[in-house]
Amino acid sequence: MPITVAALRETAAGERRVAITPEMAKKLHGKGLRVLLERGAGAAAGFPDAAYADAEFADAAGVLAQADLLACVLPPHDAVFAQLREGAMVVGQLRPFGATARIEALAARKLTAFALELLPRTTRAQAMDVLSSQAAVAGYRAMLIAAEAAPKFFPMLTTAAGTIRPSKVLVIGAGVAGLQAIATARRLGAQTEGYDVRPETREQVESLGAKFLDLGVSAAGSGGYARELSAEERAAQQQALAERLAAFDVVVSTAAVPGRPAPKILTAAMVAGMKPSALIVDLAAESGGNCELTRPGERVEQGGVTILGPLNLPAGAPLHASEMYARNVLNFVELLLKDGALAPDFDDELVAKSCLVRAGEVLFKT
Repeated sequence: MPITVAALRETAAGERRVAITPEMAKKLHGKGLRVLLERGAGAAAGFPDAAYADAEFADAAGVLAQADLLACVLPPHDAVFAQLREGAMVVGQLRPFGATARIEALAARKLTAFALELLPRTTRAQAMDVLSSQAAVAGYRAMLIAAEAAPKFFPMLTTAAGTIRPSKVLVIGAGVAGLQAIATARRLGAQTEGYDVRPETREQVESLGAKFLDLGVSAAGSGGYARELSAEERAAQQQALAERLAAFDVVVSTAAVPGRPAPKILTAAMVAGMKPSALIVDLAAESGGNCELTRPGERVEQGGVTILGPLNLPAGAPLHASEMYARNVLNFVELLLKDGALAPDFDDELVAKSCLVRAGEVLFKT
C-alpha cells in the first residue's frame, strides 16, 4: 500500500489556509504517494474539492484513521492526535514553545512529530522555511492594513486642489516581514525608513529604496535574529527612537523571536510623543507586542494615536499563503521519504532539529 499523506480542514479561529494544495497533491501523487483530505479542507483558501484531481476525500475520522503522515498549518486540537494510527507522523507549525500538553498528547500515541518552526535557519533549509514564507505574507498585509487605516494618503498626489505630501512610514525590524512591509510601502508611494538593531540589515533596507534609520545601537545575534539588548542599550535605543518618532505618520513594528515574548520597543511615553492621527500596526501582537499599549486583536486609541494588533495575518491571504506553505511542507516531506516509504534520516540536521517527538519519545523540552 502507498504511503498516505493527509490533511484536515484547519480549525483554529480565523484560519483559512490549508496544508496541502492541488499543486502539492499532484507532486505527491507523482511520487507514488496517496493524498487524502477531509472534504472541504481547501475551500476557505480558494481550493474547492474539485480542484484536487490527484486526491481522495473522506470525513475527518476517516482521514485520521488512514493517515501515515498528517500535514497541518496550525496544530489541531490535542484530541485529534489520539485518532491517528500509532506510529504516524505529523508535520506542520506545531507551536511547541510552552505546549507541554500538546507534546504529551503526541507522545502518548507514539507519534513522530516535526515542528517546522524549529528548522535551523540555514541556506539548505530555506525551501522549507515556513516562518519566512508566512512572514512575507504578514509583512505585505500589514502595510496594506496600515494604508487603509491611516488618515492620510501614502503617495504624493498632485491635484487641482493642491499637492498632497506623501506619508512618512517607519518599519521597525528588517527581517522577512519587515523587508516585505518596506517594499510594499515603497510601492504605495510612501517615504519609507527601516530600522533594525542588526547593522547588516542596512544594505537590505537601502536596496529596497528606503532610508535606514540609524539609532547608534547594534545588537547582531545568531541564527538571523538580534541578541537581547542590555538595559543600557535598550535605554539608548528608546531615547533615540523617541526623538525620531514624531516625524512619522505610520509605524509598522515586526520585531519578534519564536518562543520568546516580543521585545517592548515602543513605550507608552513614546506613543504620547507621536503626532495626533499617527498609526501603529504591531505585527508582534501575538507574542505580546512591540508596543506597551498593544492589545492582541484589538484597536486601541491613545492620545490621538491608533494602535492595531492584528493576528494571523497570513490567513487573510489564504490562497497564496497556502501555496507557499504547502511548497515548504512538500520540500520537508521529501526529506522523510526513501524509496516510497517514510524513513527519516535523523543524522540529517534538518530532520533531527525539527523533531519534537520520535515514536513517542519526547525530544524537545519546552
